[in-house]
Amino acid sequence: MDRNPPRLILTTGEPAGIGPDLCVMLAQQVQPAEIVVAAAPALLQERAALLDLPLTLEGFDPAAPPAPSAVGHLKVLPIPLTVPVQPGRLDPGNAGYVLRMLETAVRGCLEGSFDALITAPVHKGVINDAGIPFSGHTEFLARLCGDRTPVMMLATPGLRVALVTTHLPLRAVADAITPASLEQVLRILDQALRARFAVREPRMLVCGLNPHAGEGGHLGREELEIIEPTLNRLRGAGLRLVGPLPADTVFTPPYLEAADAIVAMYHDQGLPVLKALGFGNAVNITLGLPLIRTSVDHGTALDLAGTGRAECGSLLAAIKSALEMVKLSRGD
Repeated sequence: MDRNPPRLILTTGEPAGIGPDLCVMLAQQVQPAEIVVAAAPALLQERAALLDLPLTLEGFDPAAPPAPSAVGHLKVLPIPLTVPVQPGRLDPGNAGYVLRMLETAVRGCLEGSFDALITAPVHKGVINDAGIPFSGHTEFLARLCGDRTPVMMLATPGLRVALVTTHLPLRAVADAITPASLEQVLRILDQALRARFAVREPRMLVCGLNPHAGEGGHLGREELEIIEPTLNRLRGAGLRLVGPLPADTVFTPPYLEAADAIVAMYHDQGLPVLKALGFGNAVNITLGLPLIRTSVDHGTALDLAGTGRAECGSLLAAIKSALEMVKLSRGD
């Protein structure tokens, strides 16, 4: 896609959370790309009034050449709300609205209307309360893209963490780690580091599942029976893999200095470390999809919605990361 500047689609996430606030705040700054917000226009205007920030909405015209909006202006792809929104108060009635935003944005990316997708946070619980099975953005986007295998990776300066399993109960994690699933994640990560991040020979450090990486089988056999044989096989295919390593030491400077990414076996094995290091400036990136997707590293922050106390550092980092990947893919 030969566009200059890039055109990005931004979904506002849970309407009762801080997603709409972040979009209004974003409009107060000069952006290096055309950013189109998928949202209910009235919701954005109401949130701007609460924040006492100027906002002029412009309808998105896909036929017009992409151009950044003026400060205080926001281009909008309108998605109608189902029920009125009160900041900080979840309503299952708007679960369908949230999913329609995502469906519209993904369709636009797949059709070539947008160069990348950036997502504000959703609330998984209220979507499930509406009777819609939903385990998270990552899995939902993968289904919209034709049941692709997604890999969830969070990044902050100096650290990238990719996950073998994502939003699963802890008791289900071990059964979900198979030679096939582990190999798929490692191959997707290797390819993405090369294609999306210009890492010529990615070096990936792989955590064990159990404490002390299984302690030679005394604390679990997944390392001996699944992880290590898979890593050995992929090393033979040319992937640069180190591990399995104990998760309580792999995040120390001597390891990180030589790593292009850490591979954690489950969500809370790797992400607490990354968020402690870079919270507010980290980016959630979905790999393995036929589109570029980044997101904030935080939740809906219902208690901050409409108060003016939300911060948009992670959203700005998500936009910056998406633009870097777009420019690399376009050869800019």
